[in-house]
Amino acid sequence: MFRPFRLLILLGLAFVAGVLFERANKRDLCQELGGTWNSAGLCTRPAQ
Repeated sequence: MFRPFRLLILLGLAFVAGVLFERANKRDLCQELGGTWNSAGLCTRPAQ
């Protein structure tokens, strides 16, 4: 009975972990390019 429920919980946790991991990678890339990461999750860079 609990196996499908447990599977959904684990899949949800894995998805959230993947999203957080990807956001961290994008934030690092943004900083390497000289941009700033804002609270909305967007990278802004000065115009060249």
